[in-house]
Amino acid sequence: MSTNHYDTYREDAAGRANVEDSPELVAYYRELEQLKTGALWTVANKIEPWQPRSDSVPVLWRYRDLREHVLRSVSLVTPEKAGRRVIYLDNPGRREVAAAVGWLYSGLQVMHPGERAGAHAHSSSALRFIMEGSGAYTIVDGHKMTLGVNDFVLTPNGTWHEHGVEDDGLPCIWQDGLDIPLVNALEAGFYAVHPDLQQAVGYPVDDSPGIWGAAGLRPQHAGWTRRYSPLFKYTWEATYAALQRYAGAQAHDSFDGALMHYTNPIDGGHVMATIGASMQMLPPGFVGSAHRHTGSFLYQVAKGRGHSVINGQRFDWQERDIFCVPSWAWHEHANASGSEDAVLFSFNDLPVMEKLGLYREEALADNGGHQPVLPLVSG
Repeated sequence: MSTNHYDTYREDAAGRANVEDSPELVAYYRELEQLKTGALWTVANKIEPWQPRSDSVPVLWRYRDLREHVLRSVSLVTPEKAGRRVIYLDNPGRREVAAAVGWLYSGLQVMHPGERAGAHAHSSSALRFIMEGSGAYTIVDGHKMTLGVNDFVLTPNGTWHEHGVEDDGLPCIWQDGLDIPLVNALEAGFYAVHPDLQQAVGYPVDDSPGIWGAAGLRPQHAGWTRRYSPLFKYTWEATYAALQRYAGAQAHDSFDGALMHYTNPIDGGHVMATIGASMQMLPPGFVGSAHRHTGSFLYQVAKGRGHSVINGQRFDWQERDIFCVPSWAWHEHANASGSEDAVLFSFNDLPVMEKLGLYREEALADNGGHQPVLPLVSG
C-alpha cells in the first residue's frame, strides 16, 4: 500500500480511520448501535492492524521467587479439593483470559509422595515439563509413564489423564502448558471427570517410549490414526544427547543456536494439533541475532544461564526460570558462559499458525542484528 493511501486511512488513537466526527455522524453511529451494528471505518484499523499487536508483554518468572509459594500451597489445599493444585502464570496483558502469553496457559503444579490427582479429560491439549523431584508419573488412556527432571510428557486433548507421585518419591514440581485460552476463545471447551475417578493401567509401564521412542525406527504395526503423537514421553537424556550430536554436526543457527523440535514419530510433524514444543542449545559464548515471528512462545531454562532481549528489555535467566516471547516481538538469546552450554525448552502455538497460513518471520536488519537494550528490568 502506498504512503498516500496509508495517510488517508491512518488510524487515530481510538483505532478509527481518518474520518472526522460530525453531529450527523455521531447520531448515525447511535442509530447503528441500536440495531446492533456499526460502521467498519470506526474500528477497521483496530481489528485489522498493519502488523500484529500483542496484548501480551514479555515477562520473566524467576523460579527462586516462585518455588516457596508453590510449595506453600501443599499445606493450604489438597489435590482433591483444589482439583489441580497449580499456581498459574499471569501475564499482565492477558489477565482476562488467564494466559501466560498469547492464547497459551502455563502453571506450576506440585504434588507430594503418595498424592494422586483424579483422572479427567478436556478439550484442551496439555503438556508437562518436570522441574524437580522424583517418582512422578502420568497415566494417559491407560498408559503409565514414569517421569524424571526435564522429561516432557503429553496429555493430548480428549485423553483420560492423571498425575501422581509414588510413595517412595520426593516432592515434585512441574510446569503445565495448555491451550485453554485458545479453546475458550473458540467456544469449544469440554471437561469431564473419569467415572471411576482413577483409571486402570492397561499396558506395561513406559510402553509408549518403548514402542515409539527409537530414533529413526518405526514399529511394523503402527496402527495409529490420531492427530497427536503416540509417543507420550520424551526423556531428557535422549533429548540432550540428540542436541549435543546436532550441535557438533552442523553450524549453529544465528537466531537460536542448535534448535530441535519434538515430533510425532508417525509423520515428523508437531506433537499435538495446537501446541508445538522444542529444545535448543546455546553453546558457550553464543550471542544470537534478533528476529521476530508470529506465534507465542513460553521458554523454560532446562540447563545453564544466559539472557534474552525481548522488545528491547533484557531478562537474565537461570535454570528453571520461565519467560515468554509474545507474537511479533523482537527477541534474541545469549549465553555469556565461556564453558557451559545453556538449554531452553519451549512450547508454542506454531501448529495453529502454520495450519492457518499465518506464520511470518523477519530478521532485524539494523544495528548489526541486535536491539538497543533498555535498562535492566526485574521479573
